[in-house]
Amino acid sequence: MRSDRNRSELFVTRRPVLTTFLLLAAALIAFAIFVDRLADLREAGIEARFPPEGEIVQVNGRDIHVVVRGKGPDLVLIHGAGANARDFTSTIVDQLAETYRVFAVDRPGHGWSDRLGPEFEGAFNTRGETPIEQAKALSEAVRQLGARDPIVLGFSYGGAVAMAWGLESPASAIVVIAGVTLPWPGKVDITYRVLGSALGGALLAPLGSIFVPDGYIQTAVTGAFRPQDAPPGYVTQTGVPLATRIKTLRANNRQVHRLKPTIEAQSERYDAISIPIEIVHGTEDKTVYAEIHAIPLAERLPSANVTILDGIGHMPHHVAANDVIAAIDQAAARAGLR
Repeated sequence: MRSDRNRSELFVTRRPVLTTFLLLAAALIAFAIFVDRLADLREAGIEARFPPEGEIVQVNGRDIHVVVRGKGPDLVLIHGAGANARDFTSTIVDQLAETYRVFAVDRPGHGWSDRLGPEFEGAFNTRGETPIEQAKALSEAVRQLGARDPIVLGFSYGGAVAMAWGLESPASAIVVIAGVTLPWPGKVDITYRVLGSALGGALLAPLGSIFVPDGYIQTAVTGAFRPQDAPPGYVTQTGVPLATRIKTLRANNRQVHRLKPTIEAQSERYDAISIPIEIVHGTEDKTVYAEIHAIPLAERLPSANVTILDGIGHMPHHVAANDVIAAIDQAAARAGLR
C-alpha cells in the first residue's frame, strides 16, 4: 500500500512539470510557425521589389543569375559578401558596357542564384561554398552565355573568387577591387561566427531576417563606405534587402565563416597564376586591409600590379569608379584585348 501511494504521489508531483513542458513546447512550435509565416510574407515582398535583372542559367541543376550587357571583350563582375549583381548594375555596368560585354553575376546563395547543392542547404548545416567551388559554377554559367577567357573582376569577398577563377578556369586577366586574397590575422567578425554556426544559422537567422532594424542595415552600409558617404538611395538601388532573406543570411555567413582556411589553402597555389592581375585598394579601407591583402599579393606575384587610392575606403567602384575602370582597361591591354 505504501509503495502504491508513493508512486501515486510521484505521478502527481511530476504532472505539473510535464504540463509545463508540453505548454512550453507548444508555445515554441507556435512561435516557430509564426516566424516562418512572417518570413515568407516579408521575403515575398522583398523579391517582388527586386526581381531578376538578367538571365537564369542552370549549372548542375542549380539556378545561377547573370546580367549580360554590352559588346566587346568579355568581363565578369563578382560581388562581395552580403550583396548581389545590383552592386555593379547600379553603378559602373552601363559605362563598362560601352566597351565590354559585361557579365554581372549573383554568387551562389545571393541575389537570385541558388546554393550549389543540397549538401550546402538545411537549417543546421554549416557548409559554405568555397571560392573555388563558386568560381567553377560561375565560370560554367557565363560560358553557357557565350563568355570565353573573360577578364574576371572580384570585389571584396569576390576577390577570393576571382583569384580562385585564375587557378581553376579560363581567364584572360584578373582585377581585384578591395579584395580578400591572402590569410589574415585573427578571426572573422563574431556575427559571421555566430550566424555561421549550426545553432546560429538555424535559430537566429530567421529572427534576424524578420526583426533586423533598418538602422542596423544603414550602419553597416555607412561603415563599408567610410570615410566616404554612401550614394543617396544606395540600399534600394543595390537591392540590399535581398541579403536579409533567411537563405541568403545563412549562405553569406557560412561562406565568410569558412573563408579563412580556404584562403590559406588557395593562396599557396597563387604562384601558378601567370595572367595579368590588376589590384585596386584604398588606404582607408578598414574592412579589408591593403597592407594585408593588396600590397603583399602584388609583391609576391610578378604578373600583379597594384594601384593604391589615397583616402578611399572599401567601395572604390562606387566612389572612385574611374580608377576601377582604368584598372580594367589596363588589364585588357596587358592581356592583348585592347
